[in-house]
Amino acid sequence: MLELIKQPWPWYIAGPLIGFTVPALLILGNKSFGISSSMRHICAACLPAKVPFFQYDWKKEIWNLVFVLGIFLGGIFAAVFIGNPSTIKVDETLLQELAVYGITDFSSLVPVDIVSWENLVTVRGLIIMVGGGFLVGFGARYAGGCTSGHAIMGLSTLQWPSLVATISFMIGGFIMVNWILPMILSL
Repeated sequence: MLELIKQPWPWYIAGPLIGFTVPALLILGNKSFGISSSMRHICAACLPAKVPFFQYDWKKEIWNLVFVLGIFLGGIFAAVFIGNPSTIKVDETLLQELAVYGITDFSSLVPVDIVSWENLVTVRGLIIMVGGGFLVGFGARYAGGCTSGHAIMGLSTLQWPSLVATISFMIGGFIMVNWILPMILSL
């Protein structure tokens, strides 16, 4: 059984499992799927300030915090106990393109040449990790939800704003990967 969990699952298994999460949450508890709202719940629980945005009954959303904790702990469990020790397989064309930018170490789940403590204190590292983290947080708040909330929950409930947000996420991703990231990696 453990060997089955270690292998990547095909899209026609993993996709429906993720997709069935939405109706299960709606039917079983009238809950909406999304991850970015958990940061608001944490702030509402921890900040005693009278900020109107955090003045709501966050305890009704404790299930969301437990869900996010489960994702975090599941990731740790997977990395420690069922991680694949072999080198990550990357397409040869992409390897050649990334080598131009000095990215050659794929011994981890993320390229060590970009995501490491040593690289955090470089201009490139600050732009990618700190700037990128800020943009993801700002974008999720500005869009009224994150990619999982809009693309999985919003589209499945036929919400027009979620379609617009998901299309915008995709366009932004294509622009980032093809035009902006190569400029950042050139630094």
